[in-house]
Amino acid sequence: MSFRALVTNKDAAGQVSSAVEELAEERLPKGDVTVDVEWAGFNYKDGLCLTGAGGLVRSYPHIAGVDLAGRVRESADKRYAPGQAVILTGWRVGETHWGGFAEQARVKADWLVPLPERLSTREAMVVGTAGLTAMLAIERLEQAGLTLSAGEVLVTGAAGGVGSIATSLLARLGYSVAALSGRPEHAEALKQLGAARVVDRGEFLAAPDKPLESAQWAAAVDNVGGAVLGKLLKQIAYGGAVASIGNAAGITLETNVLPFILRGVSLLGIDSVMQPYAARVAAWQRIADTFDFGAYSPMTEEARLEDLPARAAEILQGQVRGRLVVQPGA
Repeated sequence: MSFRALVTNKDAAGQVSSAVEELAEERLPKGDVTVDVEWAGFNYKDGLCLTGAGGLVRSYPHIAGVDLAGRVRESADKRYAPGQAVILTGWRVGETHWGGFAEQARVKADWLVPLPERLSTREAMVVGTAGLTAMLAIERLEQAGLTLSAGEVLVTGAAGGVGSIATSLLARLGYSVAALSGRPEHAEALKQLGAARVVDRGEFLAAPDKPLESAQWAAAVDNVGGAVLGKLLKQIAYGGAVASIGNAAGITLETNVLPFILRGVSLLGIDSVMQPYAARVAAWQRIADTFDFGAYSPMTEEARLEDLPARAAEILQGQVRGRLVVQPGA
């Protein structure tokens, strides 16, 4: 039996390119469970893998796609049965192991979680790695003391996948949300997701820089890193926290100790790749109970495997709004 896949190769000159191919099922890597992939998500890491940037892919040919949802075709693990709907995010699938940009994937059973009953496989990928990471960030902030009455929560990079879903989830949970974005054309869409106001990134960074600035935010979900995170830490209120998720603006953090020793601010690192099973299941269930897929529909776009090489540069340049979901069989 064969299946369609977006196969990424690197030639002798080091040039990386991707094209849809028909592969024999025997080409699939080792694993306990074979999944018929119904939907996959398109993420920043996928842009890196398809372009060869970042050194994430070590072996070619490769199939990218860091998250997927579908139904079990075959299973050597008693936890999963044929026909069962499952989700996979993280575990470096799509980086070091063939991922979701194919009609089939073979993976380790330990990497899977059951699809919550209230979700379809498409809805799971509308949320995807981005939404799982956003929910994990919110839960860490709540564990650090964030309450509904604490004040405004800032979400940076709010027009992107993680940021837009974090904005929606926080609003649905009852928090007052401010959305920071460098793309003013998306301001109205962010308000439709529940942002009480939209903060222009340029104005945010242009404000006079001081070792400690006026406290404005009870907490924050930061998807950007770099200068934005450095400035943000100086504006967090006493006892507040920042959940650090992304590095779109760079991996360097310039800060000082005053936010930490004078205001007791916490910087919380969020990783969704190696998150343990129980935490994943709990986060997915809370997403299923909370997320408003109808409100998020304008922020969702569908694509085919053939479309993804051209979209890779766009997502790396911050030009993809919200979430792009992929139907490998289309």
